[in-house]
Amino acid sequence: MLVLKGLSKVYDVGDMRVEALRSVDMAFRRSEFAAILGPSGCGKTTLLNLIGGLDQYTGGDLVISGKSTRHFTDRDWDTYRNHKVGFVFQSYNLIPHQTVLANVELALTLSGVSKQQRRKKAVEALKKVGLGDQLNKKPNQMSGGQMQRVAIARALVNDPEILLADEPTGALDSETSVQVMEILKEVARDRLVIMVTHNPELAQRYASRIIRLLDGRVVDDTNPCTEEELESEKADDQAVRKPSMSFLTALSLSFNNLLTKKTRTLLTAFAGSIGIIGIALILSISNGVQDYITRVQEDTLSSYPLQIEEDTVDMSAMLTTMMGSAYEKGEAHDMDRVYSGNVMSRMLNSMTATVTRNNLADFKAYLESGDSGVETLVTDIQYGYGTTLNIFSSDTQNGLVQVNPSQVFNESGLMSMMGTTMTDVMESNAMYSQTFDRMDVFEELLNNEELLDQQFDVLAGRMPKEKDELVVIVNKHNEISDYTLYALGLKDQSEVRTLTEQMMRGETLEMPQTSYTYDELLGLRYRLLLPTDYYSLDEKGRWQDRHGDAEYLYQKMQDALELKVVGVIRPKEDAVSTSAGTNGAVGYMSSLQTWAVEQVNASDVVRAQQADPEHDVFTGLPFAADGEKTEIDISQVPDLYKPFLVGKSSDEVKELVAAYVPEASNRTSDSTLARNLELLGVADLARPSSISIYARDFESKEKITDLIDAYNQQVGDESAIRYTDYVGLIMSSVTTIINAISYVLIAFVAISLVVSSIMIGIITYISVLERTKEIGILRAMGASKRDVARVFNAETLIVGFTAGVLGIGITLLLDVLASRIIYGLTNIHNLAVLPPMSGVVLVLISMLLTFIAGLIPSRIAARKDPVVALRTE
Repeated sequence: MLVLKGLSKVYDVGDMRVEALRSVDMAFRRSEFAAILGPSGCGKTTLLNLIGGLDQYTGGDLVISGKSTRHFTDRDWDTYRNHKVGFVFQSYNLIPHQTVLANVELALTLSGVSKQQRRKKAVEALKKVGLGDQLNKKPNQMSGGQMQRVAIARALVNDPEILLADEPTGALDSETSVQVMEILKEVARDRLVIMVTHNPELAQRYASRIIRLLDGRVVDDTNPCTEEELESEKADDQAVRKPSMSFLTALSLSFNNLLTKKTRTLLTAFAGSIGIIGIALILSISNGVQDYITRVQEDTLSSYPLQIEEDTVDMSAMLTTMMGSAYEKGEAHDMDRVYSGNVMSRMLNSMTATVTRNNLADFKAYLESGDSGVETLVTDIQYGYGTTLNIFSSDTQNGLVQVNPSQVFNESGLMSMMGTTMTDVMESNAMYSQTFDRMDVFEELLNNEELLDQQFDVLAGRMPKEKDELVVIVNKHNEISDYTLYALGLKDQSEVRTLTEQMMRGETLEMPQTSYTYDELLGLRYRLLLPTDYYSLDEKGRWQDRHGDAEYLYQKMQDALELKVVGVIRPKEDAVSTSAGTNGAVGYMSSLQTWAVEQVNASDVVRAQQADPEHDVFTGLPFAADGEKTEIDISQVPDLYKPFLVGKSSDEVKELVAAYVPEASNRTSDSTLARNLELLGVADLARPSSISIYARDFESKEKITDLIDAYNQQVGDESAIRYTDYVGLIMSSVTTIINAISYVLIAFVAISLVVSSIMIGIITYISVLERTKEIGILRAMGASKRDVARVFNAETLIVGFTAGVLGIGITLLLDVLASRIIYGLTNIHNLAVLPPMSGVVLVLISMLLTFIAGLIPSRIAARKDPVVALRTE
């Protein structure tokens, strides 16, 4: 039973107080059809809203099934509306973007009924009102009477105790009105039906009780409840499940609503996607630039590694001094005179003070220990050894042609023109030494298959895999320099001296262009002679130098390791720099160097020398003690040999006498054990003569230098590693430039994010305004404020997802266009590429931003007064 005790409702309109209801006392039976009549403004609809829990009374009490509602919370009122009350409105208040079945199911969805039961009950309710065959129609496809019957079915589907009808026939013709009233009369057989109407004829005909209101008071009641009926009423304490809308239901409501406005939804999503497009384009360009910078760094650093020599001079201090940084730190003095800066002294002191010998054995062990962490910072680490790879062309028709170390400069005569002293000085200098090393066309490839695949295209054959396999490297124009052709023996090296002589005479050099098929290059074969192969044991048991014995070397080559070219490769078009072969070269695997070291160490001559470390295996004489000088007794030299000593220097005389007339010397060798082992190319794989560290990028290179500094602090000054970072000195500003570009891009991204968030918040608020009536309908069916907020949060997520996907799709198209434009301007490939993961993240960010931007509008929607919302058109 429903009881109203002194129920009052006062509205504040500006400075005025309007009393809509004035101490209404009334009770309703559990089942009856009560019609409330009265003129407009008398409080009929207000009374209905208070009974239905849509509005809150300001005085008195509303007792439902013997339970006072004075202390009801919002949640309690939501539960009451969802389980106890059903509403039938004059304007139907159906959700237009939902089907008839979905409209009826909605109240059950809020009640937590399963999908199968929900559908079954909704179909039964629609069949009761005669719409069992109209389940999938939309409200706008139905007549007014049909829509009102849908509204009745929706009100009854949850089997409420009270049915509230506000002018249910006000918008219907007389025939349809009668049909609706018949349905309400039938419903009133087992529940309370309270109807507000202006039609006294219908009320007299169908209602079992007529209540008249005037100025907010009850002026007539044809069938009031008796005291006995009130006393028999007992409180209903049965627990009722509080309604809660699932997020999937919220998504469905919002999605269907958005589908009714496809064009606008797409335009809204496009507007929201503008910010995403801006961000995605920036990320695409940033990613493309970063990839390009990474390629530049990898390619550049693969050409200029961090090199550490066993015997080194740290040129950093000298170069820094020459650049002026040391001068800028001059001593403090007055500014009234001009003072000298000690640049020369500092430069010279820095050179002489930094001649060091690095302990590369311990440093190599540290790098390979796994404790250094260098593995993540490098693309490769190459170890150099003193074992020379003497490589000859297998084609001996024109004599022995040595291709490595390169003999082109020797053949040209330029080295002899510069003089021995100048050549020695240049070769002893670290920078010039590296330059001369680069004149050799045989180069060790990086032991990094991924980087090689990134830098080179295979034109013919394949990449080398074994120690005896080589690749010919051509430049980007499919060319090999003539120097390389001479060095490889593809062109006659004897021509070089002729060309040099023509140049010295000032004649114009004409070099006809030659070409070679891939098969011709793949057919190249070479032989590797080890340093120990140049020595053989003579009849006296001494090891004889056979460098000048062509016949011996011919024979030795027959048994030497054959090296074969298995591929022709070319730098990729977008490769900025490569680790080898900028003007043509032949690359070999690091395993070839390792094999050569092992073979030399295992050779007979090396074993013989190591087995007798006190005697020279070439002369049989003992090595001189430290400080001991070789004395020559010319009288002991046979007259037959004396003519050969005329005009020779003292060192040459000592060498000749020790080799051919050892009895004329004091019988000590002019060499040393270390010198002999070096001559034979002996090396310890654990103790390299140089280490080349190829950093992944400049940031990694900085970390490597920090790693070396940390290692130096750990081992102390005696074992500290000294090196010269030429690339670091030259490229010190690159990192700063890259960081500055990144900061600018980040600023653009931040601006785009802010603009997107504000715009989406505004769009969501507009949607709230448009769906105000839907908010009222949901609240009338028992939806909580949280449920309403969830509906709009779902909508913002859908819009955010659509905006994100649309933005990413448009960005991908723009990336193609931007990449082509940039390529036309810079010849750089794919400079606008959006990473797939970034695209996914941007869609998620779009959804997150729209969700955050929609929080305030959704909260506004949740706080809307349901009575006011229902009146919105």
